[in-house]
Amino acid sequence: MDGENARLRSENRELQAEVARLRERNASHVRRPEGVQRTSAADADLLFTAAEKTRMPQIVTDPNLPDNPIVFANRAFQDLCGYSAEELIGRNCRFLQGPDTDPADVAKVRDAIAGRRDVVVEILNYRRDGTTFRNELYVSPVFTPEGHLRYFFASQLDVTRFRTEEGMLAESEARYRTLFNALDAGFCVIELRFDAKGRPIDYRFVEANPAFARHTGLDDVVGKWVSEVLPDLERSWLDTYGAVALSGQSVRFESGVVALGRWFEVQALRIGEPVQHRVALLFNDVTERRMAESALRDAARERTTERDLVWRASRDLLVVCGFDGIYRAVNPAWKEMLGWSEFDLVRTSFDSYVHPEERDAATTAFERLRSGEVLEGLDVRILSADGGYRWISWNAIPQDDHFYAAGRDVTERRTLEEQLRQSQKLEAVGQLTGGVAHDFNNLLTVIRSSTDLLKRPDLPEERRQRYIGAISDTVTRAAKLTGQLLAFARRQALTPEVFDVGRSVASVADMVGTLTGARIQVVTDVSPYKDSGGREIPFLVNADPSQFDTALVNMAINARDAMGGEGRLDIRVRRTAAIPAVRAHPRIPGDFIAVSVRDTGTGIAEADLDRIFEPFFTTKGVGQGTGLGLSQVFGFAKQSGGEVLVESTPGTGTTFTLYLPRELGKCLEDEVDDEPEPLADGHGTRVLVVEDNEEVGAFATQALTELGFETVRAVNAEEALDILRTPRDFDVVFSDVVMPGMNGIDMAREIRHRHPSIPVVLASGYSHVLAEEGTHGFPFLRKPYSVEDLSRILQRAVSRAVAVGYRTRR
Repeated sequence: MDGENARLRSENRELQAEVARLRERNASHVRRPEGVQRTSAADADLLFTAAEKTRMPQIVTDPNLPDNPIVFANRAFQDLCGYSAEELIGRNCRFLQGPDTDPADVAKVRDAIAGRRDVVVEILNYRRDGTTFRNELYVSPVFTPEGHLRYFFASQLDVTRFRTEEGMLAESEARYRTLFNALDAGFCVIELRFDAKGRPIDYRFVEANPAFARHTGLDDVVGKWVSEVLPDLERSWLDTYGAVALSGQSVRFESGVVALGRWFEVQALRIGEPVQHRVALLFNDVTERRMAESALRDAARERTTERDLVWRASRDLLVVCGFDGIYRAVNPAWKEMLGWSEFDLVRTSFDSYVHPEERDAATTAFERLRSGEVLEGLDVRILSADGGYRWISWNAIPQDDHFYAAGRDVTERRTLEEQLRQSQKLEAVGQLTGGVAHDFNNLLTVIRSSTDLLKRPDLPEERRQRYIGAISDTVTRAAKLTGQLLAFARRQALTPEVFDVGRSVASVADMVGTLTGARIQVVTDVSPYKDSGGREIPFLVNADPSQFDTALVNMAINARDAMGGEGRLDIRVRRTAAIPAVRAHPRIPGDFIAVSVRDTGTGIAEADLDRIFEPFFTTKGVGQGTGLGLSQVFGFAKQSGGEVLVESTPGTGTTFTLYLPRELGKCLEDEVDDEPEPLADGHGTRVLVVEDNEEVGAFATQALTELGFETVRAVNAEEALDILRTPRDFDVVFSDVVMPGMNGIDMAREIRHRHPSIPVVLASGYSHVLAEEGTHGFPFLRKPYSVEDLSRILQRAVSRAVAVGYRTRR
C-alpha cells in the first residue's frame, strides 16, 4: 500500500509541473489583459489552453494594440502556415497574403474588423515556403463585460484540398463534356428495364452526344424509351445490352437496324452501379463500309470466276511453280497440248520436262526469277507424253517463294522461222553460185588458155615457164576463193592451235603497211597486260593462225579502200570481259581477246550495216572487190567461237572488232622445231597413203616417190588398218578425211590407239567433221596442196614423232 501511494504522489507532482510549464509557455505567447481589461471567459488561462489543444487552426489578435497584431497562435495554425510562434506574434495577419489573394476578400475582413462584427470569408494565404493554401476564415470580436472590445478571435478551416478536388472534378467534367460533344462517333448512355423474369424489355436514353443524331438520324432521344423511338427494333439488340447490364462483360459487335436501314459497329460496357442497369454505347455508322465490302466481295467473286474460267479455258500453258522448280498447279491445257494431266505434273520438277540442251537456259531463268526479275520470251523445248518435244515460249512473274508462268506453243513459229532461214540460205546460195561461177570461170579461163598454149610444139622455154607459173598462181587463187567461201559458211576446215595474237598482229603489220600504201599511217597497239606479279601475259587464243592473218588483212584492205588510199589505220589488241550485244544476240560475258581495226574513212551507211557480212555484197565499183573479204572475217569469227562487230559513223570512220576466246594453254609458237626444207629428199621415209580418189592418190604416191619416199597406198581406212597389222614398218600415214566407210579422223584415232608411235597427217578440201569437231590434234594439209607443202608437213610430222619418242625414252 505504501508503495502505491508513493507512485500516485509522484505522478501528481509530474502533472503539476506540466501545467506550470504550459502556463509559462502560454504567458510568453499571449499579451494578458492589464488593469480593468477582462475577457469574455471567466479565466484567460482556460481560453488559451482550450485554443492550444484544439486541432483547428486558431489565432487571437489585439485591436487595442497598434496595427491589431497577433497575440496568440495555436500549434495547428503554426503547422498550417509554416511559421513559428516567434515569427507570428506581434505581426498583422496581412503579411500572410500575397499577389494572388483576392482584394475583395481582404476588404471583407477589413470592413468586419472596422465594424467590430463577425465575418466568414474564404481567402487565399501564403505559407512560409511560398506555397498557397485556401482557408475558410471565421472572425469574431471578444468583448469585456463592460462592452469594451478586448480581442478578435479567428478560427481557420483549410479547404485547399476540397477546392482542388472540386476544381479537378469541374475540369474533368469540362473535359468529358468537350469530348462528349466533339466525338465523331455516336455515344449514348441507356438504362435498361427488365421484367419479372429478368428479361430486358426496353431501355431509356439517359444521355446522347450530338453525333448520335448524325449516325442514327434520330433527334431528341434523351429521356425517351427505345420502344417509342424504334418500336420495331430487333430483339437481338435488347438481349445484347441486357447481358452487358447484368454480367458487366463489355462486348463489341456489328449489326444492322432494319428500321433505319443502317449497319452499326458498337462497343457496349456497363457503367455506374449494377442496380442502375446502365450501359454506355460507343458506335459508328458503317453502312457505307459494309456496302463497299459487299461490292468488293461480289467483284472478287466475279474475278475469281473469271480467273477460273480463264484458267480452264486458256489454250496456253499456265503454271504455278516454286523457286525449287516443283510444280504446284497446272491448268488443263497441259493435257490437251502435251498430254500431261495435273496428277502427272504436280509435285514433279520443271527440269524433268525441259530438253537437255535448254536446261542451262532454264537454270539461268530460275536465277533471274529468284532475284525478282520478270521473265519474258524464254523459248525452251518441253517433253510431251508421247516422248516428243514442243517449243514453248514462257513469260513468268515472281511472287514470294514461287512464280506464275504462261507458256505458248511456238513450235509452228519456230518451224516457219527455220523455213525462212532455209529460204534465206537458198537465196544466199544463189548469190554464191553466181559469184563463184563468175570467179571460177575467170580462173578456168586462165588455166585453159595456159594449157592450150603449152601444147604448141614450138613454144619457147621462157614462155612455157610463164604459162606453168600462171596455172600455179591461178590454182592458188582458186584455193583462196574456196577457203573464203568455206569460212563464210562456217565449214572451212580450220587448223586451230594456240598462238599469240599480239605477236601475229606485229608480224602482219609490215605487210599491212605495204598493202595500204605510204599515204596511210598504220599504228599498232599491242601493249601486253600484266598480272599481279608484274609479269607480261600474252594474248593467247586457240584458232587457225593463217585464217586469223587473212581476216586481219581483209579488214585492213577494207579500211584502205574506205579511206581512198589516205588516212590513218589503228590496229589495237586488248583483253575484254564480254562481247557486247549485237545482231539480236545478248551480251556474252567471258574472257576474250579483242582485235580492233579503226579507219578514218567515209564510214558505212546505216542501211548497209546489216548486209556488209553477206557474201559478194560490196559498195565498191565493178572490178574493185569480190565482196568476200568481210564474209571470210565473219565466218572465221563464228567458227572460232567468237564474234565480229562493226561501229561506223558516215564521214568519220569505221571500227571493226574481232572477238576471240582467250586461251590459257601454252603457245605452240614457243615450241621450236627445226623446219624441214621444201622438197627435201625423203631418205627412204616409209609413207602409207590412204586416198579413195584414184587421180589424187596416184599423184601423191608418184610425187612422194620422186622425192625419195617409199609409199604404199590404201583406198580406204579399213584397208589401211589391215596393212598396218602386217610386219612392215611405216614412219607416217598420210590420209584423206572424206572416204567411204570409216572417215580419216576415226581412222587416225584408231591408229593413235593401236600404233601410238606412228604419226598421222590428214588432208581435205572440205569436211563437215573437221568443221564441226576440228582435227583432234592431227597435222592437217588443205587441198589443193603443192608438192612442197606435202613434203614439208610429212617430214615435220616424222621429226616431231622422233623427238617425242626420244624424250619419252629419256
